[in-house]
Amino acid sequence: MRLPRCLSVALVLLAWLPGALASAYNARPKLVVVIVIDQFRADYLERYRDQFGEGGFRVFLDRGAYFTNCDYDYANTRTAPGHATLFTGSYTSGHGIVANEWWDPQKKKRVTSVEDDTTRLLDALGPGASPHNLRSDTLGDELKLATGGKARVFAVSLKDRAAVLPAGFSGDAAYWIDPKTGAWITSTYYRQDLPEWVRNFNSSHRTDKYWNRDWKDADGNSLGSTAPRNGNDGKPAGFYEVVGSTPFANEYQLEFAKELALYEKLGAGSATDLLAISLSANDILGHQVGPDSPQMRSMALELDRQLAEFISFLGHQVGLANVWMALSADHGVAPLPDFAKTLRLPAANLDSNAIRDEINSLLSKKYARRANYLLDLDYPLAWLNDQAFAGAGRTEADAETDAGEAMTQAGFAGYFTKSQLAHGSIPNTEAGRRYANSYSPEGGWYDMGVPPPFSVGTSKGTDHATPFSYDTHVPLAFYGLAFQPGVYRTHAEPVDLAVTLASLLGINAPAQATGRVLTEALQAPRKTAASAAGETQ
Repeated sequence: MRLPRCLSVALVLLAWLPGALASAYNARPKLVVVIVIDQFRADYLERYRDQFGEGGFRVFLDRGAYFTNCDYDYANTRTAPGHATLFTGSYTSGHGIVANEWWDPQKKKRVTSVEDDTTRLLDALGPGASPHNLRSDTLGDELKLATGGKARVFAVSLKDRAAVLPAGFSGDAAYWIDPKTGAWITSTYYRQDLPEWVRNFNSSHRTDKYWNRDWKDADGNSLGSTAPRNGNDGKPAGFYEVVGSTPFANEYQLEFAKELALYEKLGAGSATDLLAISLSANDILGHQVGPDSPQMRSMALELDRQLAEFISFLGHQVGLANVWMALSADHGVAPLPDFAKTLRLPAANLDSNAIRDEINSLLSKKYARRANYLLDLDYPLAWLNDQAFAGAGRTEADAETDAGEAMTQAGFAGYFTKSQLAHGSIPNTEAGRRYANSYSPEGGWYDMGVPPPFSVGTSKGTDHATPFSYDTHVPLAFYGLAFQPGVYRTHAEPVDLAVTLASLLGINAPAQATGRVLTEALQAPRKTAASAAGETQ
């Protein structure tokens, strides 16, 4: 039976509606935007929900697929591992990024997760950066592979690690700022010169308008200032330190992201493009004032307004029918111990240097040989001095066990050694699994200490890097025609983000991915014209 001409045309149009047949190969959607908010706890979305406007977070909460029960299933909840996890779909045991920095036994110093001496920075001093420490590819890499390089992949953050790791190996560029000046920079890993539009952005003194500003909340209360001041070293503090802990930093970063989208013509190619934006200001501020402060409330509300403006920009530039967005965070944060103690919780600010000295003293007594057995304590991760232990006649496994026992005497609730994690010698418990997922062969000899809940390794302020819910519970939400709007209370993990997007785009998940496709939040497939016509015959 032949279909009426008007019905045939309608069915053809249906098949070409945005989202009807998602495919990275045919630019449906034209652009995927992944927004990662550094140190943004999941409970913020409910805590401030009734204070949000219509166009920011509520796009995800009311019109998107919103997962309320999303937790990292590992213990090393820091910025670099978090970003690597979100974009590789695997935990540290798969992608290899164990911390923001770790001890390099060959160089005999701490190195950053993205530091790469074979590259250099453009228009800035210091070692270059690349994703060379990643042991898995990323969502962007798979997008590049699938489309023969036609897809364009960019990442933006104030921090190098939060831009480089999302951009992956084949990203067109990762951009971050020079901490002192606020100028946008990149590494020769990506290109040999900054694009003209980036140079113009930097030379137009965009940072000037963010200095000497008062930060006030909606009621006019003063919460901070970006007036120039000296840092802890007595020298003038830079843009990252002064402006970075205010909402003005998010505004500046989104301003740059808009320029990138315009000048790189994101969403205008023959394949789906990817833009990763990691907003750093929440983390810079959160370490100082904690999650329950009026400053963090104001930061969240200001970010809501800023996201609304950015989403509106995407609508005008690309069309929201042509855009998918995802929202998450790299980790949460512990309550400020001073505040938690007012509620009679057993919280504490600890001095990591004093704990390290105590552990070194305990080990010196045990071996009757004084030495710095712990090179560093990045609470709760301890980096061991292999040469000192070898001088005491200890193997790696013995040294890590001895150091772990000393850590428990110094107040840790327990420990996992690198050796036992490497051999899978862990208890079959939730805690054992989370620490197994935190293993990396990088970093020489080390122990992962298990801290008591609500204890942080800083003498003031607060921190993250534990397996507890205040650090692992993060937002996860999606927006776009491919997703069924609703609140989902099923179990979800950050590793699911890359896997879900890859499945919808028709590309492979990253090589080491362990996440699942969040099928409960996906729209039912729409029928193509051909299949619909077949059913009518």
